[in-house]
Amino acid sequence: MKILLSALLSVTMALSFAADCNAQQAPYLNSNLKDEDRVKDLLSRLTLTEKAMLLGYRNQPVERLNIPAYNWWNEGLHGVARAGEATVFPQAIAMGATFNPALIKQVGNAISTEARSKYNLAIAKNNHGQYVGLTYWSPNINIFRDPRWGRGQETYGEDPFLTSQIGMAYVDGMQGNIPGQFKIAATAKHFVAHSGPEATRDYFDALVSEQDLHNTYLYAFNKLVKGGVSSVMTAYNSVNGTPNSVNNTLLQSILRKEWGFKGYIVTDCGALDDVYTTHKYLKTRVEAAAAAIKAGINLDCSSVLQTDVAEAVKQKLITDKDVDAALAPMLLTQFKLGFYNDPKQSPYYSFGADSIHNVGHISLARLAAQQSMVLLENKNNLLPLKSNLYSSIMVVGPNAASLDALVGSYHGLNANMVNFVEGISGAVDKGVRVEYDLGVGESDTTHFGGIWAAGNADITIAVLGLLPVNEGEAGDAFLSPSGGDKKTLSLPASQIAFMKALRKDVKKPIIAVITAGSDVDIAAIAQYADAVVLAWYPGEQGGNALADILFGKVPPSGRLPLTFYNTINDLPAFDNYGMAGRTYRYHTGKVQYPFGYGLGYTTFSYQAASTIKKEYKLKDTITISCNVANTGKAAGIETAQAYVVYPQIANLPLQELKDFTKVEINAGDTKLVQLKIPVAELQKWDAVQHKFRLFPGSYAINVGSNSADEAIVQRFIIK
Repeated sequence: MKILLSALLSVTMALSFAADCNAQQAPYLNSNLKDEDRVKDLLSRLTLTEKAMLLGYRNQPVERLNIPAYNWWNEGLHGVARAGEATVFPQAIAMGATFNPALIKQVGNAISTEARSKYNLAIAKNNHGQYVGLTYWSPNINIFRDPRWGRGQETYGEDPFLTSQIGMAYVDGMQGNIPGQFKIAATAKHFVAHSGPEATRDYFDALVSEQDLHNTYLYAFNKLVKGGVSSVMTAYNSVNGTPNSVNNTLLQSILRKEWGFKGYIVTDCGALDDVYTTHKYLKTRVEAAAAAIKAGINLDCSSVLQTDVAEAVKQKLITDKDVDAALAPMLLTQFKLGFYNDPKQSPYYSFGADSIHNVGHISLARLAAQQSMVLLENKNNLLPLKSNLYSSIMVVGPNAASLDALVGSYHGLNANMVNFVEGISGAVDKGVRVEYDLGVGESDTTHFGGIWAAGNADITIAVLGLLPVNEGEAGDAFLSPSGGDKKTLSLPASQIAFMKALRKDVKKPIIAVITAGSDVDIAAIAQYADAVVLAWYPGEQGGNALADILFGKVPPSGRLPLTFYNTINDLPAFDNYGMAGRTYRYHTGKVQYPFGYGLGYTTFSYQAASTIKKEYKLKDTITISCNVANTGKAAGIETAQAYVVYPQIANLPLQELKDFTKVEINAGDTKLVQLKIPVAELQKWDAVQHKFRLFPGSYAINVGSNSADEAIVQRFIIK
């Protein structure tokens, strides 16, 4: 993986530095010293104006110290984004659906390899611009509390525990395994209680109880901070009256002091401007700059700190010492990335073009897509398809050949993306007739294409659903009816009408494939189909992965990281941040599909292999052993899930996921599975004592294939 580095060595210092003789002797350039000592030395050499210029995401160069410009804004939600050719992995919500942290760690590792490679190539050309750096503002670990939120596709779902497990694995893969060094620097965002509405995010005040804040919204952030994530990004909104970016309680009391976070805190882009323009929490930019520094902000994704920190010091709102404290974590991050070392010292020095979108990464993208797709319906065991039975296949639908349906939001690009039409046509014998038709437009409910051709085919595969222009971030999802969010769970009326017409005229099997990054009304489509596959936004290998599943090359193993409700009317108001009635943890009504649900091509049974104790204490760990048997005729992949059922005490969840494992089991075989739950994980926030505690009472552990499955139930008491 060698690249030509003569240009790299001519640029300055680790970004690449070639300092003068005196600067070469400076302690901050000595890689044998502790990083903290190097930070102190560099701080001592910078003027206040220079420090301010390093507090904005578009770092200005400090020429007298040969420090080049650097842009901190880089995106890697599911692959290196917005930087040219890169491997496009499944969207984040789909990675959550894999229920496979080990796989997602591999994905994170591949993405960081491509990020390092792009950085090396950019620096060799003296390119210090946006999206080619080493500080990545991913993952998004907000809780997808309401299916209307357009950016929910960027998250790992509605469950804090699953989010933390997938998130920690992703960060571990991105940041590497060399102690004291970062392969790239990851960011947990958006801190905190940020999950819509998008249209009002710049001034919305999320009113959150102590219990919901600590039990739900902060949980995954705490886990990632304790796991070593390098950065945390603040959200646009306020929480209980105070904008996140100047919220001392959240940033200083909880993040810094209680959790011990030592990394850098960055604002979301423009969030510091919102403090005085939209929230109107403060009156001026200078006040906002000072409040941000005092609250613990280190980096501003705008220009407020760069232009107003010096004035804030002049007005004695903050001190020079405060500015040093703000800049130090950012410099420390750069040292851990190797910015001020000889580039040849980096273990990633040789990463080049052949590390980007290579065969191994493409194969990994296909595997991730395979494991993310969820089989929701399979009437009369239509799937997997027996290829010898089908000499003609009709592929139809507005998303069948769509690039957007593959990539989702915050995506990369390459020349080898495989859409669903291409994947299916490439998977069958050359003698099989495959046809394609768009089928239906965005809004026309009376004029359709492809139905006559479908009637002449042995089987029809209809690819429908949403696109990231229908749901996503405000401004990006420009076809959204409400600023990026959804108003209902309904799929476009034209698609439902098309499926009805298709079913009326086509008597042979129909498979519906749904693309989306959120909960949608599957029932409206399922009544006209013989099988339904939820493909999410599956990345560049989506077409191949779908074909692999449909034709039985691999069994479906994705599980829903979301509850699929019957209607929005079953939920509280969108702008209500209380968790009561939301997600499988607190929702008591009937649903279309429960959290953790997903079918396979075989069946499994569970039998307890041991009995847990009758009583547990805080220091204990609960271990459940069970035999999972494949009782069908095909090999399959099962995700055994352990849920804790809580005592009926106000503000406690009904139940929640506390361990899971994904196992491959051949037909007729049985595997012993162990699920472990530290009792400390059952602590919940006490709003009277203002701390976590273990509530006494009668508990249960349910083990099964989803949150509604009680294959094994064992009870215990906490006194």
